[in-house]
Amino acid sequence: MPKASGNGRAQAANAAGAAATLAHQALGMRLKSLRLARRLSLRDLAEATGTSASFISQLERGLTGASTASLNQIASALGVSVALLFAESAAQNHHGVLRRSERPSLPPSDGCRKMLLSRPPLSDMEVYVGEFEIGGSTGPDQYTHGDAHEMLIVLRGIVEVSLGEAHHVLEEGDSVEYTTATPHRTENIGSGRAEVMWIIAPPTSARAELDQYTTWKPPAAR
Repeated sequence: MPKASGNGRAQAANAAGAAATLAHQALGMRLKSLRLARRLSLRDLAEATGTSASFISQLERGLTGASTASLNQIASALGVSVALLFAESAAQNHHGVLRRSERPSLPPSDGCRKMLLSRPPLSDMEVYVGEFEIGGSTGPDQYTHGDAHEMLIVLRGIVEVSLGEAHHVLEEGDSVEYTTATPHRTENIGSGRAEVMWIIAPPTSARAELDQYTTWKPPAAR
C-alpha cells in the first residue's frame, strides 16, 4: 500500500483540526445558550462545576475543549444530559409533536390543571397551558417567580388576571404581558371552562419543578 505523502498527511491533519474547531464552537454556543436560558453568570456556572469563569468563557468561545468529567459536571449544573450539550443540530431541527392527550401535567389544584408544552432540546423559553373549571384559579393568592417576560393568552372562556392592584378581564383571543416578578393570579370568571397559555422567557422553573410534570390522566374520561 503506498504511503501517504507529506502533503496528504498535512491536509488530513488540517481537516481534523478544522473539524475539532467546529465541534468546539458548536459545543460552546450550545453551552452559552443553556447558561443564559438559566440566568447563570460565568462565575455562577464555574462555582457550580468547580472550574473557573475564564475556563467557561473559553469553552463557550470554542477556544478549548473539556474533559468528560468537566462536561458531566457542567451538564449536571445546567440540569441537562451530556448528550444535550452536543444537540445543537437537533435543536435547530426539532419538530417534536406533542399530542393534547399526552401533555405532561401537574395534578389539578384549585380547579386548574397546568400542562407543560415546551420540552428539550428547546430551552430558551417555557410554554404552559392551563385548563380551568368554572371558578378555578391558579390559587388563592398572587405569586411571583423570577424576573422574566411572561405573556398570557386566553384560548377559551373568560378569565380575570390580577397583576398587583390591577385587575383585567380577558376574553378569548386577548393577551396580557408582565414580568414574572409582578404578583399575579388568574381566575376563571366565566360560565364555562377556560383555557389559557403562558409563555415565559427566559425560563424561571428549576429542573426539579419541571420533573414534577407527568403524563397524569384523569380518573375518568371527560
